[in-house]
Amino acid sequence: MSSTTDKVAGVADKAMGNVKEVLGKAVGSEKLQAEGLAQKAKGDIEKGVGDAKSSIKEGANKVVDAIDKKL
Repeated sequence: MSSTTDKVAGVADKAMGNVKEVLGKAVGSEKLQAEGLAQKAKGDIEKGVGDAKSSIKEGANKVVDAIDKKL
């Protein structure tokens, strides 16, 4: 997946996790609350992966640019 795809998936999972957690609290379902917390954590991880990919790509581009300037 691309970094943007990872970030979007992360934000979507985090949002759905929030909905599940709140709904679980409202109806008294510990299972739904736990699912929401797990999905929020998954979203945080996906967004982190996307951020890391972006940082690596930026760093690689800077290295390539620096090499091109020296050639």
